[in-house]
Amino acid sequence: MNNYGIPQDAIITIAGTVGVGKSTLTKALAERFNFRTSFENVDHNPYLDKFYSDFERWSFHLQIYFLAERFKEQKRMFEYGGGFIQDRSIYEDVDIFAKMHQEQGTMSPEDFETYSELFNAMVMTPYFPKPDVLIYLECDYDDVIRRIQQRGRQMEIETDPTYWKKLYQRYEDWISEFNACPVVRVNINEYDLHEDPESLNPVIDKISHIIQTYRKVDQRQS
Repeated sequence: MNNYGIPQDAIITIAGTVGVGKSTLTKALAERFNFRTSFENVDHNPYLDKFYSDFERWSFHLQIYFLAERFKEQKRMFEYGGGFIQDRSIYEDVDIFAKMHQEQGTMSPEDFETYSELFNAMVMTPYFPKPDVLIYLECDYDDVIRRIQQRGRQMEIETDPTYWKKLYQRYEDWISEFNACPVVRVNINEYDLHEDPESLNPVIDKISHIIQTYRKVDQRQS
C-alpha cells in the first residue's frame, strides 16, 4: 500500500474516447504512485495511417494489431505482478471499435467473428488480469473535437467529424453497461494537471476508495 492507499500490485486502466486525455492522466498517476505505464503503440503502428484513409480496407488489420499489442501488455502486467497504469483497455477495442466497424459495414461479419473468437480465447488465459478499477474520462463532445485539433495529428484532423460523433456516443453507451470491473467516472474538468496538479487529489481519493472497497469484498467472498 502506497501513501495514497493504492496497493502496489494494483492495475488501473484509463478509458475514454480519442483525445480525452488518457495518456496525460496515465503519466500523472504513474508518477504519483510510482507505477509502471502501459501505452498504446501508436507511433510504430503500421496500419494507423492506412486505416484513416480507408476504414473498410484496414479496420480488421488495425484491430488485430491492437489486440495483439494489448494482449502482450496484459501478459507483461501479469508477469510483473501488477503496479501498472494502463492507457486504454482491451475491452474498448472489442466492444467499441471492432463492433462499430462491424455494424457500419467497414468490417465484414466473418472478420468480426474471427476477431471476437480470438479476443474470447485471450480472456480465458491466466495472463489476463482484470483491472482493479477502470477510470472513465468524460467530457462534452465539443471538448473532444477541440482536443483532437490541439493534438495536431493530421490523420485525425482530416477524419470526417461524424466518425468522432459516433465514437463519442458509443463510449457513452458502452460505459453505462460496462461491468467487467469497478468504474470511477471522472469529468476532465474536475482537475487541471498543468495549472493545479493538486486538483488530482480528489480523483485519487475516489480511486483508492473503490479499490480498497472491492478488495475487501473479494477477500470476504474468497
